[in-house]
Amino acid sequence: MLKMFFNNERLRAFPALLAVLMFICLMAACGTHSEALDSSQKDVPKFTDAAPNAWYYDAVTDMAEKGLLKGYEDGTFRPSATISRGEFITIISRILGIEAPATGSYWASGNIEAVRDKAGCWVIWNLPDYKGDIIREEAVSILMLSLFPNADQGDWNAVTSSIKDFNSVTANYQYLVEQAYANDILTGYEDGTFVPKGNLTRAEACTIIYKAFKKGNFENAGSSSDASETSPPAVTESYTPTTPDVVRKGGVSDNGWLKVVGTQLSNEKGEPVVLHGMSSHGFQWFSEFLSKDAIKFTADSGANIFRIAMYVEENGYMTDKAAAKERVFSAVNAAVSQDMYVIIDWHILNGNTANPMNYKAEAINFFDEVSKKYASTPNVIYEICNEPNGNITWSDNIKSYAEAVIPVIRKNSPDSIVLIGTPTWSQDVDAAAKDPVSFKNIMYCFHFYAGTHGQNLRDKVDTALKLGAPIFVTEWGTSDASGNGGPYLDKAAEWMNFMTKRSLSWCNWSLCDKSEASAALKSGAYSDKKLTASDLSKSGEYVFANF
Repeated sequence: MLKMFFNNERLRAFPALLAVLMFICLMAACGTHSEALDSSQKDVPKFTDAAPNAWYYDAVTDMAEKGLLKGYEDGTFRPSATISRGEFITIISRILGIEAPATGSYWASGNIEAVRDKAGCWVIWNLPDYKGDIIREEAVSILMLSLFPNADQGDWNAVTSSIKDFNSVTANYQYLVEQAYANDILTGYEDGTFVPKGNLTRAEACTIIYKAFKKGNFENAGSSSDASETSPPAVTESYTPTTPDVVRKGGVSDNGWLKVVGTQLSNEKGEPVVLHGMSSHGFQWFSEFLSKDAIKFTADSGANIFRIAMYVEENGYMTDKAAAKERVFSAVNAAVSQDMYVIIDWHILNGNTANPMNYKAEAINFFDEVSKKYASTPNVIYEICNEPNGNITWSDNIKSYAEAVIPVIRKNSPDSIVLIGTPTWSQDVDAAAKDPVSFKNIMYCFHFYAGTHGQNLRDKVDTALKLGAPIFVTEWGTSDASGNGGPYLDKAAEWMNFMTKRSLSWCNWSLCDKSEASAALKSGAYSDKKLTASDLSKSGEYVFANF
């Protein structure tokens, strides 16, 4: 049996933790739960499959008496059954007071979004599905992130060396598992293993809860839900914050709805505004860096904008549209909570996406939905095509695409800033400037990488500005164009000086720990602690110093 113990003195949220674990035996994978027997039936087994001599019997029957356990309609407990991820996350939402109605076809979707977005539980992004059985490393990680985000790390070497199979824990979960051990929340199996990929049975969970129950005061524990996997959803609009958690200088609270005056991005009063921040990498690979904590880290460092790179292909939007949109919405919520502007980037790059016309219908549907959702949210900026490239031109392909997509956004959000990618991986802004679109509050995307691009591209920007085209540098890197090489900080400084003199807004590529020079974070960031300045790579140090 797995043994978990709790320390009342070290963690004041002990009752909440117990309630989490109680959920493991409150829910059933299907069907509705039977009513608990009342306390006058103490001599009658609560469940037909819980024999009095079973090792978990006392825990199960006592918890049933106290209303903590209901079981199945047929009177069984099913001690060997497991628990789904959705069921586990739902109880977390109740503990945090953020339980929410369903936002989709899955009954727990609202609770999943609430814990993920409001509690900053980035682990949820990494889960393969919500109906499947939760495994130990997932359960511990979700629990620690949601309920004990500031838990003490303890002695890393001493703790991890005591766990025989610690190296089998998924890298991004290791620091959370270590915290659970360091704070006496978990001691693992008697043979010194944790078995991170193993399931947790209801009988194990109830025994764990019962042992802890006898040590603490849980008079308020025991609320449960009769919701099951088959419960009909109550579809509502997903949560969008309307006010930030914190007001920041240079943020949305200061500047309000943005607009373009001449070639200059300006606030709602017409005063010049310059935005500086980070772009995500593809969230299908680096989802943890779109968490609320990660985005807050950039805001605390001085950023006032965050760019969400939603790849269209490469296991992105076209692979799972619903999941991609959920991730975008979550990151938007995180940015709004930090008083930041946020770019939703339709990230075209390779293959079929190089020509934006190839996915025009999908783009129209996507931007129609998101612009309706954020019609009243001044934070949101729409980048409708990231890096058009290949055998295409501005006038024949990109402009036609923009003229089809922008009216859809304007219908829902008449004044939002819209950013349009330009030919040759958003380098040929001069081509767009010579044949501009006719919409207001439009800016043209420009991208560069300091190790590859130099004066010839700066000349293109100056040409575009002289022709009256507003420019937004939605992506730039300190590396070469491949993302590797460098960082070329001297060349980056030339570009930084260029952008500063022209009051150009920018987003740097990218907030991730990929093993490449352009990554703002060292490899392994987030694997043993929250993001801090010590996690910044050489590129990240330079970029963050220029927010």
